[in-house]
Amino acid sequence: MTEKPLAVIAGGRGVIGHALAEYLASTGRWDVVSLSRTKGEAYPDIRQVQTDLLDPRSASAAFSQAGKATHLFFAAYQDRSDANELAELHLAMLQNFVRGGAAAGTLQRVILYEGAKYYGVHLGKFKTPAVESDPRHLPPNFYYAMEDWLRAEAAGKAWSPVVLRPDVVCGPVVGNGFNIVMLIAVYAAISRALGVPLRFPGSTECYTALAQVTDAAHLARASEWAALSAPAGEAYNATNGDIFRWEQVWPLFADFFKMPAAAPQMIPIAQTMKDKAPVWEKIVKEHRLVPTPYEGIALWHAGDFVLRCGYDVVSSTTKIRRAGFGNVVDSHEMFRRMLEDFRSRRILP
Repeated sequence: MTEKPLAVIAGGRGVIGHALAEYLASTGRWDVVSLSRTKGEAYPDIRQVQTDLLDPRSASAAFSQAGKATHLFFAAYQDRSDANELAELHLAMLQNFVRGGAAAGTLQRVILYEGAKYYGVHLGKFKTPAVESDPRHLPPNFYYAMEDWLRAEAAGKAWSPVVLRPDVVCGPVVGNGFNIVMLIAVYAAISRALGVPLRFPGSTECYTALAQVTDAAHLARASEWAALSAPAGEAYNATNGDIFRWEQVWPLFADFFKMPAAAPQMIPIAQTMKDKAPVWEKIVKEHRLVPTPYEGIALWHAGDFVLRCGYDVVSSTTKIRRAGFGNVVDSHEMFRRMLEDFRSRRILP
């Protein structure tokens, strides 16, 4: 019997890592190990190892428990406001992760996840649709630091890197990472509880601009393709493959919560939602929801950025399709599916 490849996932409790671990385990084709700083809920066929990737000894010890990795997936993230500090921190984690995984001599491929910040979305308007060969902006950029090191480290080795660039990843995880679906849903539920209509809280420019997202399950399938079939050393945009305007999908959220929608009105979400914990706790109690701590349910400051981005954010998926991964996701259907999933799990009212 052929031995299964061993996938080790850094950031296994995050939006990307959780969906990837579940998908790979569900196929029956992989042995899966999830690495994270804290212990989480146990899942069938997924081994969890607690580690601090900023500590080389901890990372090495984690691989002693995990086994001989054949494929590494780096989805770890820690937020920092300073760009240089962000780059240094993530480079250190990646280095410890890859060196620990490569020590056994069985490594075949490393998948690195980046995002639209590679193209400078956080700096202002940029060329769209963005393609993988677009020139970089002036550093620092933590994606550049990680990718450059990974390519240099892979030179002459038996393993190869592949880079995936999703954008605004949406998944089933709550309280561990940024999830725009949960953020909007909690904002809507609180608005309804306070008797106000659902207003788009971002800029009017963002409301009408072109936007994109990536379904975490879709990204998981793309990740398996990148691990086993993608040409070595390449980078690929990995979004749903469609685009939308928030003005087109906003009514979907209002309909889901059976509440009226009103004209957009820009508010600072991070500031405005600071004092809404008592409202959320009342909603949880009245609807007998699974207790979810308010302080971790949404990264409001990230929502401020995504919903105020007053220009088109579009990445071309031509390259990944031509290379062999042709899957696409209807983002409207994805939003509805995820909202229903959260409700069925009694996370949303």
